Amino acid sequence: MTLRKASFDPVVAPNSRVLILGSLPGEASLAAGRYYANPRNQFWRLVGGVIACDVAALEYEARLACLLDHGIGLWDSIGTATRTGSLDAAIRDIEANPLPRLVETLPNLEAVAFNGAKSAAIGAPLLAGSSHLTLVQLPSSSPAHAALTFEAKLAQWSSLGKYLGSFLQS
Repeated sequence: MTLRKASFDPVVAPNSRVLILGSLPGEASLAAGRYYANPRNQFWRLVGGVIACDVAALEYEARLACLLDHGIGLWDSIGTATRTGSLDAAIRDIEANPLPRLVETLPNLEAVAFNGAKSAAIGAPLLAGSSHLTLVQLPSSSPAHAALTFEAKLAQWSSLGKYLGSFLQS
């Protein structure tokens, strides 16, 4: 029997300028109760490259605080789903998170970035009517997405910097 899996609570602040949405936490993250807990997932290195901070070297709570201090929030496009293993391709019976409701609470939000194709496929249609937001699809930070090198992924992720403005100088 495949159990229903759920996303974590959003990590956001009123000053969030960019919201990065994954699809649904993988097994390592669910077991740890932390975003991007799989050590092979490149998320913390990629976002650290965007804000010029070694986020991966920090303890988990400090990682989250660092993102918030730089105007970045985290959540997932999928609220609950069934999935065996951690691959996005195995996700079934999807219930999306209430993304429009969350973005309404973030007055400074400029961009929503989707970490991978599955996140974008679920989240982008829900936010398509938010004309004040830029929707950005990024290559997945997942170790399963090995088609691009870290450097090639970072080049695309670095586009988020233009939405962070003064947060990058802090």
